[in-house]
Amino acid sequence: MKILKLLGLATAIVFSGVSAHAETELKLAHAAPDTDLQQTLAVFFKEQVKARTNGSVKVTIFPQGQLGNDQAMIDGARSGIIDIVMTGLNNLTGLVPDAGAFELPFMFPNRNLAYKVLDGEVGQGVSAQFTQHGLKMLGYPENGYRNMTNNRGPIRVPADVAGLNMRVNNSKALNDMFAALGANPTQLPVAELYTALETGVVDAQDHPIGIVLSFKFNEVQKYLSLTQHAYSALALAMNNAKFNGLTADEQKVVLEVAAEAVAMQRKLAQEKEASMIAELQASGTKVNTDVDAAAFQAAVKPVWDGYIAQNGDAVVNAILATQK
Repeated sequence: MKILKLLGLATAIVFSGVSAHAETELKLAHAAPDTDLQQTLAVFFKEQVKARTNGSVKVTIFPQGQLGNDQAMIDGARSGIIDIVMTGLNNLTGLVPDAGAFELPFMFPNRNLAYKVLDGEVGQGVSAQFTQHGLKMLGYPENGYRNMTNNRGPIRVPADVAGLNMRVNNSKALNDMFAALGANPTQLPVAELYTALETGVVDAQDHPIGIVLSFKFNEVQKYLSLTQHAYSALALAMNNAKFNGLTADEQKVVLEVAAEAVAMQRKLAQEKEASMIAELQASGTKVNTDVDAAAFQAAVKPVWDGYIAQNGDAVVNAILATQK
């Protein structure tokens, strides 16, 4: 009997120990190549979360769309198949239309104002709306200012866009913008874009500098015009139930590390942009900066009007008020 009792006690201790030191594994997925700053952010997040939770939370990274395209990853994060997704904020505006205000062309005249809005009361108000869709917003990393590339020639004025077969993402604002400029917008997943450019399915696209370089679009595009027509944020979002299942201390670590990772990635994006442009030029890309921004802003005003007519002006006005 004593032996049985001792065995029972030992078993209880073993299972108690397992329970006390249970590990949580988080799958983090994004669509960018592992050379992109999104992967840099993911690695920082992984290492710091593991270190600060003493290994109780471990993160496994799945870059380059290994777990599906952006929509599949978002669906996976909402259902819990994936724990954390990093994707363009534009991919989430169907769930929360208010987030579409951040995507409007020429909304943010500089990065610091974008950060102020995204990290402040307006951005947090939009973040809270994702909870009802099963997502806990951890932060808004930087995708960057979108610029146009094409194979026809430099883009300096709105008329230079007319007639281009322009690949667009699923942002309604950008689709409406390029339609207003006389281009032929074609929605394509970013994973299919290189081949589409190479084969002539489309002859132009718009992305931040880092994406142009990491996806090697410069190999199939001759001209880069620094139009900076829209600031593009990323979204770092976690399955809400998974987040709530963490201990209070683990939640605190995840939120703190996410904020630090976003700040680090934004800083690197700014610091590296000039060298990335130089690298594109060295590869043969013809870069022009003489863009008539005022003419473009006037030409795309109907995009703002259309957004406000459909969604109201509350978020737009709140953003503009923050910039004063």
